[in-house]
Amino acid sequence: MFLPFSLSLRSCPLTVLTVHQTLCFTFTATVTLCFSAHLCCCCCCTLYQEIHELKDQIQEVEAKYTQNLKEVKDALAEVEEKYRKAMVSNAQLDNEKNNLMYQVDTLKDSLMELEELLTESRREHEEKVKEYEREKYAHSVLQFQFNEMKETLKQSEELLNEIRQLRLKQEGFVREITDLQETVEWKDKKIGALERQKEYTDAIRIERDELREEAVKLKDILKVLIANMLRFFFFFFLPKTCALISEIRLRKLVDEREKMIEQVKKLKAQLEQKTQKNGTDTSPDAEIIENGNDPNIMELQRDSNRQISELKFKLVKAEQEATALEQNVTRLEGQVTRYKSAAENAEKIEDDLKAEKRKLQRELRSALDKIEELESNNSHLSKRLEKMKSSRGMAQTP
Repeated sequence: MFLPFSLSLRSCPLTVLTVHQTLCFTFTATVTLCFSAHLCCCCCCTLYQEIHELKDQIQEVEAKYTQNLKEVKDALAEVEEKYRKAMVSNAQLDNEKNNLMYQVDTLKDSLMELEELLTESRREHEEKVKEYEREKYAHSVLQFQFNEMKETLKQSEELLNEIRQLRLKQEGFVREITDLQETVEWKDKKIGALERQKEYTDAIRIERDELREEAVKLKDILKVLIANMLRFFFFFFLPKTCALISEIRLRKLVDEREKMIEQVKKLKAQLEQKTQKNGTDTSPDAEIIENGNDPNIMELQRDSNRQISELKFKLVKAEQEATALEQNVTRLEGQVTRYKSAAENAEKIEDDLKAEKRKLQRELRSALDKIEELESNNSHLSKRLEKMKSSRGMAQTP
């Protein structure tokens, strides 16, 4: 195909060369163009592939982005809902916090008031305890005095029992004395009758002598009994009656003594009458009297006068002792009344102190119960406040 063209070119060498050159140049240009086109085609293919890959990646990214955007929108809605709920709960917690702070302040004020009341009640309790101790000491003193008075009353009762026994013995002695006095009077009468009849028979005189001897013996026995009774009465009964309290019984004793004095006076009057009768009714047979009977009668009179004087002296002494005993009795009765009034006052004070103690114990128990209740309420409120603080801190943290 190129041969004729080449033959034509040989005919004109210049043109051929130029044409050849141009052809070579064009060939090279075309070759370069083809190569460049080939390169461009290759590049376009790679670029087209890359573009397709990029489109696929962009589509995938867009799908992922849309999906993530939906998820973010949903999460944002949930977060907004949670934020709204958190704000509402936060407002509620703020309100509850304010209410609880107000309650805490009021409880603190009430606690301070109760603490002041507690301190005041403790101070009053200490004062009451001190007053109770003082009253207790006074009560112990009064109780000791009361026990002493009780012991004295017991001793006085024992003495009264002894006095009753002694009075019974005295009554027995008085009965014996009256019996002996009656026997003596009867013997004296019989002696007088026998003295009037002694001038007639010796047998009557012997009987009269025997009766006189018996009368002397009975008088001796009477003297011994009177002496023993008076000794027993004045030396045993009177010292023990110093602690006697009952004035009525002493008066009875004084009345009995007065009766004895009257009996002694009556005996003295009877003796004087008998002596007068013996002086006036002397029988004409004065020989027997001169033989020794008159001295016995005089001796009996002297003994009776001596006994009467001794009895008078002892009665005066007994009256003095009775007055002293009456004074002691009045003094002891005054002491007994004072001690009884003091004991009654002590018992009243003791009852008042016991009632006051029970009242203070009740008040103390009620105050302690109130304190325990307030402490439990305070601890419960503090726990609730701590829980609220912890829940609020957890809510504030993201």
